[in-house]
Amino acid sequence: MVALTKMHGTQNDFIVVDRRTQRIDDLAAFARHACDRRMGVGADGVIVIDVTQDAAADLSMRVVNADGSDAEMCGNGVRCAARWLHEAGEGDSFAFETGAGVVGTQVVATEPEFLVRVTMGRPLAERLDGNDDAWFVDLGNPHVVLVRDATDEDELGSFAKALQNDRRFPNGTNVHVIASNGEGIDVLHWERGVGPTKACGTGAVASAEVFARLRNDRAPLDVRVPGGLLSVAWDDDGNALLTGPAVRVFDTTVADDAFDR
Repeated sequence: MVALTKMHGTQNDFIVVDRRTQRIDDLAAFARHACDRRMGVGADGVIVIDVTQDAAADLSMRVVNADGSDAEMCGNGVRCAARWLHEAGEGDSFAFETGAGVVGTQVVATEPEFLVRVTMGRPLAERLDGNDDAWFVDLGNPHVVLVRDATDEDELGSFAKALQNDRRFPNGTNVHVIASNGEGIDVLHWERGVGPTKACGTGAVASAEVFARLRNDRAPLDVRVPGGLLSVAWDDDGNALLTGPAVRVFDTTVADDAFDR
């Protein structure tokens, strides 16, 4: 049997598995079937907790998208991993080895809402087409941020799909459309390997970074995504700090051969 936990961060949902205590040989095949919303459990991706050889980290976290591809990092998923470990009695502060480097997390509240703060590193941002409407942001994974007066799902979808075949992004890219709402920003997300999602943690940080540069102000910023509300702040070194919820939905087990197809 494989033990797993369904979780979500602002409705960006995941299947969390602990590979330290159980064997899953083909994670890509597991993710493709487990994430299927008709034949499997249903999720945007799988979060795999495992041991690490990195002396700066406590554990490793691997992110496998619904299509079986790997993502370097996931800001919503790492919050879920932190809650899972906290509730397993392993602490309230964790450093994860990820494909984007070592990422630190801290549980900051357990009620009325379970909140985790993630130190996301320093975003690297540059104008994509020489103007303020399109930006490329590197957070260890790639993001393109479009700045608009209002967010539009159709524009996001068409632009995002076109960028997946752009030679500038040989491995594809995450895409986000942002618009000011007077108090913060509204953001729509399109994640490579998944498609439209209710939230994207690294995408929220990338979007906040672009907005902060445009307004020349690094005051903490509320980021409203379809799945809820996230907060982005910056420390004195320019590292982005993402704070948001992590929700445990249910725990279950599945037969070892349930995803062997």
